[in-house]
Amino acid sequence: MFVGSLELDVLLGDVRSLKQKRSAVRPLLADLRKRFDVAVAEAGHLDLHRRALVGVVTVAADGEHVRDVLDACERFVAARPELELLSAHRRLLGPDDD
Repeated sequence: MFVGSLELDVLLGDVRSLKQKRSAVRPLLADLRKRFDVAVAEAGHLDLHRRALVGVVTVAADGEHVRDVLDACERFVAARPELELLSAHRRLLGPDDD
């Protein structure tokens, strides 16, 4: 079993309140869940209205599949015109990891 996680630090566009932030982030999370069948949540920068840390996790029997899914999620977020992807960090845990 392989578990992959991806942290995406994003800068939101013209957002002036936490309420506007929720209405920008919620559809992004839903799209990632639906399109890639991953677990996803807003995991950081909760008190900042123009930044969001999005966490994505997937599990599979094949490490290459996990990498492909995380790559696709990163490309999907980077292509969104309403936000800017500032950084992406990933981790992959496999059967040999403690």
